Amino acid sequence: MLFPLLRFAALIVCLHMPMAMARAETLPLPQSLIGAATDQGEALFLDADAREAYFPLASNFVTQQNQAFCGVASMVMVFNALELPAPAVPEFDPYRTFTQDNVLNAQTEAVLSVEVIKKRGITLDQLGGLLAVQPITVSVRHAADSSVEAFRSEAREALAAPGRFVIVNYLRKAIGQERGGHISPLAAFDAESDRFLILDVARYKYPPVWVKTTELFAAMNTQDSDNENKTRGYVLVAKK
Repeated sequence: MLFPLLRFAALIVCLHMPMAMARAETLPLPQSLIGAATDQGEALFLDADAREAYFPLASNFVTQQNQAFCGVASMVMVFNALELPAPAVPEFDPYRTFTQDNVLNAQTEAVLSVEVIKKRGITLDQLGGLLAVQPITVSVRHAADSSVEAFRSEAREALAAPGRFVIVNYLRKAIGQERGGHISPLAAFDAESDRFLILDVARYKYPPVWVKTTELFAAMNTQDSDNENKTRGYVLVAKK
């Protein structure tokens, strides 16, 4: 009995890692969303069918540096979770890691400039291009070209496998939040409730939440005026 109890305790500790700073003054959640750090949210995590992505993401959780950097913060989390060769960071010498200060470089500048990101954020297609400068496999899915069933299947499979991640681009107000387009990684899926766990990188605003698959897909299936009115969607990321 000792090992299962220790494993349970370890899961609870890991679950609370990215939530520790998320409770201070976050906005209230609509009834349709379940906070990850609530009793119900913790129960969903412990019963989740696919949560392999959670642990590497949780140990590399970052808050977006400014209100336009949700995509940048998501990239940093995924690159570090994939353990890609990282740039040097003088203050951490001799250790290396991706940060929101060094993940954008000459290669990403050729895709999208830092100045544009700071003013307008990142669209789904731009996110795919920025991710692809690293030695990884990147698959961009616009919601209009996908379906709820395809999204559920692909995302669930990715979240259950090591070295695979899903980043979603969705409209906040479509799931009852405030209010525009947003980007964050998914961390787990619970089949019984049919909910995905979003590790929201704007944790000064909202905590990580469990959202219904149909509601998340509907929030992705919204037009983005900054992306030629294409729909938002999701990106599948894996090591080559």
